[in-house]
Amino acid sequence: MLDRRTLLATGIATGAMMAAPAMAARKAAASPGFPKGFYWGVATAPHQIEGNNIASDLWFIENQQPTVFAEPSGDSCNSFELWETDLDLVKGMGLNAYRFGIEWARIEPEKGLFSQAMLAHYKAIIDGCLQRGLAPIVTFSHFTAPRWFSAQGGWTNPESAQLFARYCDKAMRALGQGIASAITFNEPNILLLLKPMLPPQVWDIQKLTLETAAKRLGVPKFVAANVAGVEDLPALQAGLEAAHKAGKAAIKAVRPDLPVGFSLALMDDQAVGRNSMRDRMRKELYGNWLDIAKADDFMGVQNYERALWGDKGRLPTPAGSIVNWSGTEVWAPSLAGAVRYAHAATGVPILVSEHGVGTTDDTIRATFIPAALAELKKAMDDGVPVLGYCHWSLLDNFEWIFGYKVKFGLHSVDPVTFARTAKPSAAVYGAIASRNAV
Repeated sequence: MLDRRTLLATGIATGAMMAAPAMAARKAAASPGFPKGFYWGVATAPHQIEGNNIASDLWFIENQQPTVFAEPSGDSCNSFELWETDLDLVKGMGLNAYRFGIEWARIEPEKGLFSQAMLAHYKAIIDGCLQRGLAPIVTFSHFTAPRWFSAQGGWTNPESAQLFARYCDKAMRALGQGIASAITFNEPNILLLLKPMLPPQVWDIQKLTLETAAKRLGVPKFVAANVAGVEDLPALQAGLEAAHKAGKAAIKAVRPDLPVGFSLALMDDQAVGRNSMRDRMRKELYGNWLDIAKADDFMGVQNYERALWGDKGRLPTPAGSIVNWSGTEVWAPSLAGAVRYAHAATGVPILVSEHGVGTTDDTIRATFIPAALAELKKAMDDGVPVLGYCHWSLLDNFEWIFGYKVKFGLHSVDPVTFARTAKPSAAVYGAIASRNAV
């Protein structure tokens, strides 16, 4: 792949001879349609939709007191049973891809014990995708891990990378032939991103939650990927970095041709005024992950907002902004900004692995999707390679420590009958995907 400096040098060397063809190519690239083969998908996570993930670390700490979780996940959307219904929804929207996760806690519920039944379950989902013409984009770790794993220190344990690689190997040998793309980790930088955002009392209750879990199990340390103490972050990041590399190697050993990457939680960071903190904050928020991605086949970008950085910190939401459930600005161009930065920093193709808005007002979502996609197309016309777009999420689901309060879904879900009901935004997004153009 040519990097930007090579392209620039080539352009200078060829000079005016290339001007006319370049203009013609740019005009052709700016066609209203997205490229052939572009992934149009939705994203889900196993713990957030399947329900009753009883062998997982988060199930354990959701169901204790004290806990940082507003409520337990319980049955969630019952997608463990209703996965065929969900695939029919994806297909019915006119999409061609489905990003979902396989649950390590189901596949290896006890250390060294692998469930053939659970591997067969996820193989059925992959086969169901292929039967419906949906490319399976599979996440190997979407925050959750087996309870036994987190009870030995989780990703801070020196054994963690080896254990993750073993799980990836077992999963790939059972499932790998049908997968279109593999994502090792979902947002391994999430706690780095949240560190400056969450108030001290949230970090305090997270620490108390983990200390309580460790006491219940009689172990020295209990740490989860998205629930940890501030003091655990350096070791947690080092463990995740090593595990990504080991997991990718295990996946590639089974299928060298399979595209592998990870997804990063990425804001559209914008500098405001003189001496903006933006560049320093980018290092804090994204750690080493942008450098690590340079060796991968692609990087997943998960964008939900922009951040305006002044010289003393993040600036408040501009007055008069449309806002999401938490009062944060809903700003459609943020996706394109994050994607442009991700590619410039890594040089690899980008998959929009998550993008959405948490709101009970679906008119905001229905307006937000086409506006964001129009800006994304402009970035692509400028030469940023984008493989596809996966909207978060197919369903209103369990949103981690916030429980079921936050609504990101294109479909609502009845908590008793589990009936799925399409929101108007589902038709808006489906129409764009069906015509492959905004």
